[in-house]
Amino acid sequence: MVKKADSKAAAKKAAPKASSTPSAKGGAASETKGAKASPKSAGSAAKKTADADTDAPVRASKASKSITTSSTAEYFSKNLQQVGFSSQVKAVLTTLKEAVDNALDACEEHGFLPEVEIWVEKIGAGSLKNSDQVRIRVLDNGPGIDPDDVPKVFGEYLASSKFGRGRCSRGQQGIGISAATTWAQLTNATGARVITKTPKMRKAMSCTVEVDIKHNKGVLKDREMIEWDRENGTSVEFVIDGRIQLNGEAGLINYLTGTTLVNPHLTLHSNLPDLGRQTVERVTQEIPAIPEAVEPHPHTMKLGEFIAHSHLFGRVKVGAWLKKGFSRVNEGTLKDLVKAGIKASLLEKSVDGMNEVEFKDLFTKIQNIQLMAPSTKSVLSIGEEALAKSIKRLGAVDFFAVVTRKPTICDFKPVEVEVAVARLEDRAMEADAPVQVLRFANRVPLQFDKAACAIVQALTSVNWRAYGISQPKEALPQGPYIIAVSVVSPFIKFKNASKETVDASDELVEEIRRALIQAGQRLSKHIRKEDKANDLEEKLRHIEQFCPILVDGLCRITEASEARKKRAEDGLVKLLGRDTRVAEQELAHAHVSLEKMTAAENADPSLAGTKKGSGKKNAEKKKSSKKEAVAAE
Repeated sequence: MVKKADSKAAAKKAAPKASSTPSAKGGAASETKGAKASPKSAGSAAKKTADADTDAPVRASKASKSITTSSTAEYFSKNLQQVGFSSQVKAVLTTLKEAVDNALDACEEHGFLPEVEIWVEKIGAGSLKNSDQVRIRVLDNGPGIDPDDVPKVFGEYLASSKFGRGRCSRGQQGIGISAATTWAQLTNATGARVITKTPKMRKAMSCTVEVDIKHNKGVLKDREMIEWDRENGTSVEFVIDGRIQLNGEAGLINYLTGTTLVNPHLTLHSNLPDLGRQTVERVTQEIPAIPEAVEPHPHTMKLGEFIAHSHLFGRVKVGAWLKKGFSRVNEGTLKDLVKAGIKASLLEKSVDGMNEVEFKDLFTKIQNIQLMAPSTKSVLSIGEEALAKSIKRLGAVDFFAVVTRKPTICDFKPVEVEVAVARLEDRAMEADAPVQVLRFANRVPLQFDKAACAIVQALTSVNWRAYGISQPKEALPQGPYIIAVSVVSPFIKFKNASKETVDASDELVEEIRRALIQAGQRLSKHIRKEDKANDLEEKLRHIEQFCPILVDGLCRITEASEARKKRAEDGLVKLLGRDTRVAEQELAHAHVSLEKMTAAENADPSLAGTKKGSGKKNAEKKKSSKKEAVAAE
């Protein structure tokens, strides 16, 4: 009896679960030996199932409502570290760099010799912890900005006139200067203060630009037309939170030094804390020639890019699209495609009528045929002559070598590498310190993430000991040298959006390495000449020290007269190249001539403008000869 009662109780307890599905119900019935589920329990289970079915659309609706979209500005405002604002020191440098890059690009594209002035100053405490409030202003003599374009330039992400043009420029995507405006807006609650004037404008426009982060649009505030004492140009000012660092590899001084080095046509006025106003004059009057824009090469594209590129040309024939839309594709290429299996009728078909299968087949065939390497006409170099003049602005340099490689193709992209190696006059101070490395990409200094850069990898791969420079194993060379490497390409691949380091592909590293080896060979040749000259000078010193003793001994043995001894000593001096009497006589003659000319000018002042200059020049020449003779002695 007890067992039977327990069985019935268990059946009742299991009935609600068993009623949810037929299989469960059958299983429960067999386990309870014929026990039946109550109608009340079955109705309760059915109600729960119905409630669950009605809740499913509600949950799906709530999930769909939780999926939102964000603008480009909204994304970057929350990820500014990706574009160079990862620290307070970087924030100051990145803001300055973006403004200077925009100024230089604008001047060069419109044929202006750039003259840029910058101000960086601390004006108070920042809103962020351990930060300062820093004012950064950049003023240029460029063409100015059309007032309608100002909100796009400074307040809209991905608004650029340079994106995808296929030629070299400092900025391309239209992100950097908008990110600087966003940083100023987030840390100081105000955007960029802009004054701009084009040659056609009678007055300049002054305004504040802020970023509408929700809609990725620039917003103008406080717009007014003002009198400005400039014919044209742009001034942009940011007040941001940051920290000013002057010295070191990431310092402002290093950035400005690098900027003037790779821009020899630039006159730069800088106003930095504790340094006052300093000016670096341009060393050339030639504006860099703007390179030609080139179309993409088919071998550099992916299938999706290939298809998307076709949409830019509308209703044109496939053959015409291939020849017009790509570089190195001509009539011969189309014949090769037909030989490879592409139907001739497809080349006569309209591009917008092609399906995915046809696109894929065409893309595969064009990847497998031989094409000429991409054109290098889009590359903009500094030039050996201009770089040689510019490197003298680095300081007291007693030797430098400049190498400009011919444009070449690396990873199917046109690239040109330029290298300058300079030796400082003060060699003892930094004999054991690593060389100073200046890295540039499209004439913009790179100052962070040095170890991962293709330039540094190429530097450490060269055996500098073979060229007379000390170098620890697998490290940078040491000594009082400056090594500057510039990589120029319309398609430089960076490791991140902040453009802090160049991606190290094998082909690019090898091209940089070859340029460094050429510069090292020139340096080695100069060092060998110096060593040879030093050895000769050492031998002459020994002869000069001991030969008079030998002459004296020989004169005593041969009982030669004093006159004969004097002639022997004079001959020895001439033989050693130590005779300064001719230089002294010329110098004395120059002094006499100068005194006569001075007396004549005092008697007749009209002669002052004609002969005075040449007389002084001759006197200076004689003085220099005297100095050289004395130095040699």
